[in-house]
Amino acid sequence: MNRLAVALNRLKLKNPILVASGTFGYAREMAAYVRYDRLGGIIPKTITPLPRLGNPPPRTVETPSGMLNSIGLDNDGLEQFINQHLHHLLELETAIIANIAGRNTAEFVMMASRLDGIAGLTALELNISCPNVSGGVDFGTRPEATAEVVRAVRDATGLPVIAKLTPNVTNIVEIAQAAADAGTDAVTLVNTFQGLAVDWRRRRPILGNGLGGLSGPAIKPLALRMVWQVAQSVEVPVIGVGGIGSVDDVMEFLAAGATAVQIGTANFYNPGLADQLVDALLEIVDQQDASRISDFVGTLKFG
Repeated sequence: MNRLAVALNRLKLKNPILVASGTFGYAREMAAYVRYDRLGGIIPKTITPLPRLGNPPPRTVETPSGMLNSIGLDNDGLEQFINQHLHHLLELETAIIANIAGRNTAEFVMMASRLDGIAGLTALELNISCPNVSGGVDFGTRPEATAEVVRAVRDATGLPVIAKLTPNVTNIVEIAQAAADAGTDAVTLVNTFQGLAVDWRRRRPILGNGLGGLSGPAIKPLALRMVWQVAQSVEVPVIGVGGIGSVDDVMEFLAAGATAVQIGTANFYNPGLADQLVDALLEIVDQQDASRISDFVGTLKFG
């Protein structure tokens, strides 16, 4: 299995298959479908300093080749996560990457400091890109704000830091460069695209909060483009996410420059996919007569 091992600076994973925050719960929910120890890592749902009820329903709606969600970071809060969920997660024999979100830099720093001393936690992913909460996406739309949060968290913890970036910007490379300059170990590309679903008969949006985040196969070409752009221009490892539903999708992201990937929306319609992808990647390494999966990273050529 070491043929599948990948490195994201200080973050070492036994394979490149991660499950995306918000699509895997706290992992207990997926026990019937996935052998946790086979995964490269698990990213539980985003946690905030205090519990959040989230946005009003409806919170999800199916769209052509995807889905819109407006969950609003519904979660149990930091202390509840530590006391009720983290012990179970740390027993799963895979990397556990906590995903955290705050309303300001101070909250990010407080959460990072609180999690820093917990033995067994692998890394922190900073959710500076959620489109469904007031202010949550602002950090990831401005290079200066991105750099401020990443630098402050990096100074507050010895854990590897991953910045999860929003695609809802004009220049994703500029944002990724700011995160890299501030010391992030990797960037996750991308979070959801802001979208709208309309019930024209009622003249109302379908989601209770109005706008939502678009994910699923519909966004894969856009996510691939952003992964490629950042991998070409910024010296920081990339975790690709967006519409991955097969091993071919995984390989496309690797070729475009991603070192690892996250499975997101596919967890809802094929909950065993992440587990299945591990064997499929090994088969590809064998079939292509490669020594390791990382040999495929960044091999895309134009012309």
